[in-house]
Amino acid sequence: MNTLSLVIQREFLTRVRKRSFIIMTLLMPLLMTSLSFVPLWLSTLNDGGEKNIIVIDNTGIYAPMLESTDTYRFQTVGKAQESEYRSQIGKDVFAILQITDDLNVNPNAITLLSEKQSPQELRSIIENALSEKVMQQKLDVLSQSNNVNTEAITQVRSIVESGSRVSIKTMKWGEDGTVSESSTEVATIIGMVFTILIYMFILMYGNMVMQAVLEEKKSRIVEVMVSSVKPVKLLIGKIIGIGLVGITQLVIWGILLGVLFSVLTMFIAAPQPTPGMPAPAEMGEFDMASIMNSVMSINWFEIVLFFLVFFIGGYILYASIFAMFASAVDSEEDTSQFMMPVTIIIMFAFFAGFYSVSNPDGPLAFWASLIPFSSPIVMMVRIPFGIPMWEKLLAVALLYGTFILISILAAKIYRVGILMYGKKPSIKEMIKWVKYK
Repeated sequence: MNTLSLVIQREFLTRVRKRSFIIMTLLMPLLMTSLSFVPLWLSTLNDGGEKNIIVIDNTGIYAPMLESTDTYRFQTVGKAQESEYRSQIGKDVFAILQITDDLNVNPNAITLLSEKQSPQELRSIIENALSEKVMQQKLDVLSQSNNVNTEAITQVRSIVESGSRVSIKTMKWGEDGTVSESSTEVATIIGMVFTILIYMFILMYGNMVMQAVLEEKKSRIVEVMVSSVKPVKLLIGKIIGIGLVGITQLVIWGILLGVLFSVLTMFIAAPQPTPGMPAPAEMGEFDMASIMNSVMSINWFEIVLFFLVFFIGGYILYASIFAMFASAVDSEEDTSQFMMPVTIIIMFAFFAGFYSVSNPDGPLAFWASLIPFSSPIVMMVRIPFGIPMWEKLLAVALLYGTFILISILAAKIYRVGILMYGKKPSIKEMIKWVKYK
């Protein structure tokens, strides 16, 4: 077995055999799901106490529209009691809502006084209730006009009460002429999930390469290793071995997700009716079967294929940069001057991908998905929406061409820097290392 294979095997096996790798690989999906949904669930919980909202309505029109909830209790009092309740704000009284004029005439004649910043939920409850009452007032004024038919006003009231919400069903046209159901929301979620994954893995495993180089250099093990292995092969083996660890973790996650999705699909495909519960077709706008159809309409083979292609290219690109800078210094503290620009570029790529979700064909998304330093992250946002094949192939060609160039430069700097101690080189000096024969 040649030395390169030995280095790859060492880097791979020493990491996948660790208990921490096994535990994190199995628990990370659960942890990520918890981090996503537990804060959302906790945000819906109140602090366990009912908040008293004192309502002072000078008009006497709007106070009856405010109905108490499990969190907020509205209590109507007279104007004379205002000073008495003001002194209790922050104690027995959470806030005082005061309406001083007809809101149909003066929409700004309403204030909410509280010790703390008023929650958005409370503002929404008040605004929705009072806006509905103001609409009724406007319809009443219109109905009293001699120029309007009473029957027409009744129809208008019926239209307003029933609402006029329109739901668009999106379909996707295939190159072979087939039409399938699609979902912008599903494409957005898939794009963001894969973007976060590739961003997280590039950072995590790129830093792992940097830590491995620093650890070997500080412990002087590398001096023994380069006596039997060429520095370039050592660098290549380290990058490939750690990269295989990342791919292994991704494959395990993919299998777990596939099993979970299969179980969920079977459960939805054969729903069991429960006495007293509404039928699946009557469960409102949240149509799980429709969502599953939209998920199935996604070209998963293409997404997974390009995810692996862009992950490999992006990982090798940044891992080479991380290893190059790590080999030139003696400690983690010294890497900050080199790593800050790289971190800023990665952060820019992530935010560019985040903001490209709303416009996947816009200038930001297009150019950021072609620039090699940001394309691995941004392109994964665009692919679920469907983009021309030439853009994907061009992005791959630019990315792989760049990482080959960066890898060559990194190898030349690595072979010199890995044996340098006691001196923190400048960028100018590192450029000189590239020219060494």
